[in-house]
Amino acid sequence: MRTGDMGIIDKDGYLFIRGRSKCMILGPNGQNIYPEELESVINAVAYVVDSLVIEDNGGLTALIYPDYHQAELDGLSCDDLEKTLSGLLPDINKEIPGYAQIRKIEFMPEDFERTPKRSIKRYLYQRSGK
Repeated sequence: MRTGDMGIIDKDGYLFIRGRSKCMILGPNGQNIYPEELESVINAVAYVVDSLVIEDNGGLTALIYPDYHQAELDGLSCDDLEKTLSGLLPDINKEIPGYAQIRKIEFMPEDFERTPKRSIKRYLYQRSGK
């Protein structure tokens, strides 16, 4: 298996695309971090509608839009839901490479702004500075 590029070729010769080059984040030691890979792990967590991983002062922050409505139907308050999801950060980090660890989680009160094709407008959520 070859890694570090835009895709991964597995032992059977199948190519799996890791992410888009324009979304790539350059890690502190020069590693290519594809936020889409990290977001797929986060989005698999219960009560997560969608997420966006951004570079934030030299680290990675996950912006999460939770399913507040479903949590309420299940008897969870907003605070309980956010505490539960924040508590899952160590489990999320176990599933991703060490150089791409998520430092913190922030919760979005409403869904992300999207393009007509329903992709998140990533540029709106970028932060400057390292």
